[in-house]
Amino acid sequence: MGGTPQLSWLGVLGYSLASAIPGLFVMWLGPLIKDATQGEEAFSTTDFCRMRYGRVMQLACAAISVFYMWIFLVAEFTSISNVYALLVGKETFDWTNMVNLNVRYTTSIAVSIGVITVLYTGVAGLPASIVTDKFQGIMMASLVLLLTIVVSSVPENRVTREQFDLASNWTADGFYAMVTLILAIISAELFNQATWQRVWAAKDTPSLRKGFGVGSFLVFLLMMFFGIMGMIGYAKESQAYDNSEKFAYLAFFNILEPMAQGWHILVLIFVTSLAASSVDSLQNGITSLLSSDLLKISSNPELIKWMNRAILVGVNVAAVIKSSERYDVLGLFLVADLVCATSVFPVFLGLLNPDKWGYLSPTEWGAFMGCIGGIAAVLVTGVIVDSDAYEKKPFEYFWLRDASALCSLCGTNRMWTFIVTPTVSFITTVFFTFVDIQVRSVQGLRARAPIVEFSFDKKRDEKVDKMEKEGDFKEDAVAAVEA
Repeated sequence: MGGTPQLSWLGVLGYSLASAIPGLFVMWLGPLIKDATQGEEAFSTTDFCRMRYGRVMQLACAAISVFYMWIFLVAEFTSISNVYALLVGKETFDWTNMVNLNVRYTTSIAVSIGVITVLYTGVAGLPASIVTDKFQGIMMASLVLLLTIVVSSVPENRVTREQFDLASNWTADGFYAMVTLILAIISAELFNQATWQRVWAAKDTPSLRKGFGVGSFLVFLLMMFFGIMGMIGYAKESQAYDNSEKFAYLAFFNILEPMAQGWHILVLIFVTSLAASSVDSLQNGITSLLSSDLLKISSNPELIKWMNRAILVGVNVAAVIKSSERYDVLGLFLVADLVCATSVFPVFLGLLNPDKWGYLSPTEWGAFMGCIGGIAAVLVTGVIVDSDAYEKKPFEYFWLRDASALCSLCGTNRMWTFIVTPTVSFITTVFFTFVDIQVRSVQGLRARAPIVEFSFDKKRDEKVDKMEKEGDFKEDAVAAVEA
């Protein structure tokens, strides 16, 4: 954000808040989700959806989660490849002929990270990822220290007040970006199963809340630091960024260019460790989605292990191939964030106690239609924003392209899209829950029965029936806050 003067301070503040707030949500929702699946072999929020709703919502949640985490993998591979190219002096794009350069080199970096992380993740699983998380904290602190030294000691990185004023602004576009980022990242991170795995791995609820609370505060400070570094990077060479000769999202790395090669190698070690830690978390998150059902299908742990490894390899190969196409990283995340925004209410309203909240606590049909309603909201918004561009290809609007905007997050269209989409999804969920309950009541059917179920799901039905009869639903999220 710091490398984009149209967003500047409010963009940096918005991204920092957006990166920190999801941890606070998980700190609050995590124990509730975990309690709701108590006694079940649960590993993720998709298992919560299976137990609370049924197979249809489980698959919907799984599809959205995989899509988001896969996009995250593509973005990680793209970013680390571009950082390597920047620090070793290789151009990645020919602006004259508008073609990618050194694709083989950057792809080799992505392949290396993918292979190494798959090898140790496939063998050690989540414990290995948690260990690398600890190293990630050490590496991040080291990188912050290094960047501070570089900025303060290298003459080439000194900028005048006039130069910094070009990067330092308080703008309306920055406010729009702040609102957009907060809504987008909260929606997306609630579908990040790498985060939810930490909920199940936590020793107890106090430890979980302490970890996510402290982590959120540190993430906020870290993102503010990198945002300010990005502003300094832009101030140094504003013309290069304005002419698209440099990537704004790599602005803070440009302040490392004047350093000697030894410093570059040290930075590459740091950022490689950081990228590997993020990638292995995502890989474990993806494999967790099917683990519960695989345990029901087969009692052979070796078979399950190899099935997970096969899935892991397939997902990584696809991510590496897509990263070689060098998509804009922010654009990739916005697509994934918007997909998640279509379904965040249908999934997490399931925590509400139906006895207390009635139609606000969805049935599976209501929740699924809420997801569809969110998608419809995006398509309709696209046609309203630009009927000529999106009337014939409405799904293209998920890319949130806006020819009139000065930057990827400038203008109000994206902000309103991220406001309207979850709002419509919420309204649609409640409406179809009401219709579903009324129709099933007339037909004499159980109001909250799943749409589709298998023979090994009957245990779940018996448990829900018992909970409904005894009024033994877990305390819902709102009641927990009131308490």
